[in-house]
Amino acid sequence: MCTSIYQIAIDGTHVLSRTMDWPSLESSPVFLPRNFKWQSVYDHHEYHNKYAFIGGGKVTKSRSDVSDGVNEFGLCAQKLTFANGTKHSEQRDASKIQLASFEFVFWVLGNVKSVDDLEQHLNEIELMADTFSDLKYGNPELHFAFTDVTGRTIIVEPTQMPMKIIDNPLGIVTNVPNFDRQIERLGDYVNFTDDFNNGVVPLNTPKVTTGNLSGKSIPPGSYSPGARFIRAAYFKERADQPQDETQAIVSSWHLLDSVSVPKNSEHQLTYSVYRAATVAESKTYYFQSYHREGIVKLQLKPEMLNLTEPQVYVVKDELAVKNLN
Repeated sequence: MCTSIYQIAIDGTHVLSRTMDWPSLESSPVFLPRNFKWQSVYDHHEYHNKYAFIGGGKVTKSRSDVSDGVNEFGLCAQKLTFANGTKHSEQRDASKIQLASFEFVFWVLGNVKSVDDLEQHLNEIELMADTFSDLKYGNPELHFAFTDVTGRTIIVEPTQMPMKIIDNPLGIVTNVPNFDRQIERLGDYVNFTDDFNNGVVPLNTPKVTTGNLSGKSIPPGSYSPGARFIRAAYFKERADQPQDETQAIVSSWHLLDSVSVPKNSEHQLTYSVYRAATVAESKTYYFQSYHREGIVKLQLKPEMLNLTEPQVYVVKDELAVKNLN
């Protein structure tokens, strides 16, 4: 489970926020430098990332993994679980970039400049089952959300190889396959604009519904992927468009409130272990773990492009408050 919400501020700032729903917190803010070398767990092929990026994840000698981040060109990326939708490749092919699915965002942020650039190179990449892998890593089912400074926002689904790209001007992603079916269901709760219905939404259109809710249903309250999709879209379309980055982060956090899953150990394993947002223009990563309640901020500053070593920023997952007396 996870929910992704994309917003465009009036000043042109693009923000891609999300909840990370998982059984335990396994990520911290991280920085990866240019020319970082790492090996895929699939076949131990060594990759050299060209670009620096920041995000949320972990980097060890045996595993390079980020769940979300932004690189030096303002490309923002997220991975989200994808229930029963993946079709991984199995056979080795030296002509392809073959990765475990959880490594895809790590490779993209280190090697791709924009959404259009990713589209041009997507046919070179295969996400692999562990049938013939060097190490067994199970069958992580994932799909992916991307945006950049142009405002183009897409979903990448591994329902086939080469992977499928879905343009997503609505800017909402959850966990179930068949995105068209989710949009169809959402029509019970909102009225889409003619541009949206005709598939011709201009880039950087902040709202794709009319705002007229007469006769429409009330969003469901459960935490199922379908319910979270409807709730996130419904409240995003009704919310004021933020003015700038600061307002967009505040707005994102309030929208994420509607889809954040509370910890409930007796009934389900997963909960919203953290929230995060990436900003394409300022190349900033905002991160808040479940228990902390305070947001931390990491910006990819120009001077960091000369660094040569990765950095993991340890953030305590505990309540952080400011005493007034």
